[in-house]
Amino acid sequence: MAEEKSYEPFVQDKVSEKIAVYPGTFDPITMGHIDIVNRSLEIFDKVIIVIAINPTKSALFSLEDRLQMIQDCFPADEKRISVDHADGLLVDYAYKRGATAIVRGLRAVSDFEYEFQLALMNRRIEKEVETVFLMTGLRWIYISSSIIKDVARHGGDTSGLVPDHVCENLRQKFMT
Repeated sequence: MAEEKSYEPFVQDKVSEKIAVYPGTFDPITMGHIDIVNRSLEIFDKVIIVIAINPTKSALFSLEDRLQMIQDCFPADEKRISVDHADGLLVDYAYKRGATAIVRGLRAVSDFEYEFQLALMNRRIEKEVETVFLMTGLRWIYISSSIIKDVARHGGDTSGLVPDHVCENLRQKFMT
């Protein structure tokens, strides 16, 4: 007869905030990004949206513009969201900020391989920080910042794909 196992309820030693870091270039922020942030807030107590400085990418919007556009997406009284920027290893940033997770949105299987490699490397560097993958909502699965910029560059309508203030910023950038 197999030995019966008894399980005691999990009791957390200390009460601590569950903080997640959500990185990206956010050039610009899209409704898909906002969906991931809002869904992350259902899992975590606080989400830090981090503009990752990537020297190999040329951004359309300045860092300051992107920070402001992101801040304008969320109510000023929403204390569970903060916006920051970082260069260097994101996993180091997350650890220093007390985050237990890095949130990544996945649109398609093609996103997974690269994100999986990053997650494994981050886990090797810092075991205290997990990577959490969230599937992009079906409503936003086809959009990316690159596609949004391309549509705006050619005079297309980006309304409904990005917040209204971002749509206006795109119009201003590509006015001829």
